[in-house]
Amino acid sequence: MAEQTRVKLPAGATGEFQVYLNGVLQQPGRDFRREGGELVFERSLAKEGRLGFWRWLSLFLGVAGTYRRNDKVDVVYSDGASRRVVTLEPRAPRDP
Repeated sequence: MAEQTRVKLPAGATGEFQVYLNGVLQQPGRDFRREGGELVFERSLAKEGRLGFWRWLSLFLGVAGTYRRNDKVDVVYSDGASRRVVTLEPRAPRDP
């Protein structure tokens, strides 16, 4: 079974909405599904962790850049009065 990643939806996203992963429009049913107040992706999404001392120092000195994977999920929805865009962070996978 593939690893799943869950993303908690904002409270106002109750109706129709669009989901973008790293700026690319995702299709419901193919790229993700909705389970209650969460989006479930059938793949692993990465969240860049905290930088350690040596990594931070190398960035500060300009020796190295940061090229770690850091997936972002953007949700576009209407709250009735206006259109909103929210950037969400992936959560750790849940055991079945």
